[in-house]
Amino acid sequence: MMGPDDWTQALGHLGRADPELAVLFGRYPGERVQSSGNAFRVLANAIVGQQISVKAAAAIFGRLTGLLGEWTPRAVGRVDDAALRTVGLSVRKAEYFRGLAAAFVDGTLDPARWDEESDAQVLKEFTALRGIGRWTAEMFLIFHLQRPDVLPLDDIGLLQSAARQFGWEYPFDPKRLETRAQAWLPWRTVGVWYLWRNLDPQTVVY
Repeated sequence: MMGPDDWTQALGHLGRADPELAVLFGRYPGERVQSSGNAFRVLANAIVGQQISVKAAAAIFGRLTGLLGEWTPRAVGRVDDAALRTVGLSVRKAEYFRGLAAAFVDGTLDPARWDEESDAQVLKEFTALRGIGRWTAEMFLIFHLQRPDVLPLDDIGLLQSAARQFGWEYPFDPKRLETRAQAWLPWRTVGVWYLWRNLDPQTVVY
């Protein structure tokens, strides 16, 4: 997990490696990646946000928070599918949400293991679950585990922001960003965060 000193080190490296990216650093002083601190909530937020706008996802997530009362896997078992549909979850997302909760309850997902696992191991563990694709697992790596070197090339917002920041025509082949971000290693998460931050009016917290 990255601390303030890691973030400062990353800014120094990225500033030298990619001055066009570094222009963003001064716009958001004192800010860095944040997490709700609740692993289940991070993953649930990512499921809710799949294939819909940030605004729509935030609205559904707010209603879901009110429905559950507390962000615990066992709280999901106290509400029925009709209630989940009422707050805006599709049939499929409700199924994924229940499956996620069950994985925490039965120990399929065990937070005690994650600090010892590599990024690749975490991705494999999470993508074995229905509804948890690579993008969702990458959001978890970035926001909850705060791993320093994650590049989610399936994220539309990231690609749109990169096009705007670097003067590229959108859409473009994601490999173009992958190639540019080689210079960001081993701090690609930080570069990604600033591109996201430049797209949204406030810091995203999962």
